[in-house]
Amino acid sequence: MTSHQTPLALALSKRKTDERATPISAFRMARSWWLEGRRLNLSQLAEELGIGRATLMRWVGNKDLLMGEILWSLYKRIYDEAIARAEQTPNLKGIEYLTQIYEDINVALINARPMYDFLQAEPQWGLQLLTARTSGLQERLISTWQKMFEEAIAAGEIKPEMDAQSLALYIVRIGESAIYCDLICGRKPEPGPATTAFRLLVNGHQR
Repeated sequence: MTSHQTPLALALSKRKTDERATPISAFRMARSWWLEGRRLNLSQLAEELGIGRATLMRWVGNKDLLMGEILWSLYKRIYDEAIARAEQTPNLKGIEYLTQIYEDINVALINARPMYDFLQAEPQWGLQLLTARTSGLQERLISTWQKMFEEAIAAGEIKPEMDAQSLALYIVRIGESAIYCDLICGRKPEPGPATTAFRLLVNGHQR
């Protein structure tokens, strides 16, 4: 009797060499390794994917940029969830809406176990990726907040005393000092003061 295999069973039975790696599959494998607490080694990643290291480098740019994409995928999910919660809260708008999003994001990042494990294992590289321009993460964080501030300013909901881009830069930096202060200065991460500073900066002369 001939057995009938499903498309999934056939796909799973294929040899690794029959599977075609792509930039997306490279990202997904790297992200999976990171979430498991494994160190990101591009040579091992290329070998696992069945491609040359040169091909992988052409796809991802370099190790910092690949890690930046992985970190942004975590940040983006946390941002989206915080915004969704704020939008579902009745009568929340303006400074209160933005403050809730900011505090929710900072609390979620402080409690993000993969991020904590990564920073404990590779603190110097981790902080460099999170706070410098090498990974592209900073630009994305600032751009995300800048857009939210521009929309709130245009709607007349906030009147800060600096432009949206400068405001975004400062609140991102303040958030970093709250989230990663255990690595920066040996203090316990505390979102409260960062939330207070956020409210004062964003509220501007409405105080």
